[in-house]
Order: sequence, then structure tokens, then C-alpha cells
Amino acid sequence: MLKRVSIVVLALALLSGCSGLSRQQQRALTGGAIGAAGGAIIGLAAGGVVAGTLIGAAGGAAIGALTK
Repeated sequence: MLKRVSIVVLALALLSGCSGLSRQQQRALTGGAIGAAGGAIIGLAAGGVVAGTLIGAAGGAAIGALTK
């Protein structure tokens, strides 16, 4: 039970730190999160979850930062 509460509190703390970001930073963060999730799914199917997650996060963050 304590572990679940700690995870929720940590997630809320991390999300609250995103309130002062510029639009470009928000897009980079969102793109990175979506890319990480997509990369993890593809990596799971291909056998390299960590590599897929890292590559997806980097690609998503770069694309998110470069879009207007």
C-alpha cells in the first residue's frame, strides 16, 4: 500500500513541475513520453524494450521540440 501511495505522490510531484514550461518544452516532453511508450511497445515485440524505449523517447522529444 505504501509503495502505491509513494508512486502516486512521485507522479504528481513530477507533473506539477511541468506547469512552467514553454509550449515548445511541453511539446518536447509530450513527444518524448509518447515516443517512449511507442518504442517500448515496439521493443517488446522485437526483444529490446530498453533500447526501443530510449530510441522512441529521443525521437519523440526531438520531433515534439521541432514542431510548431
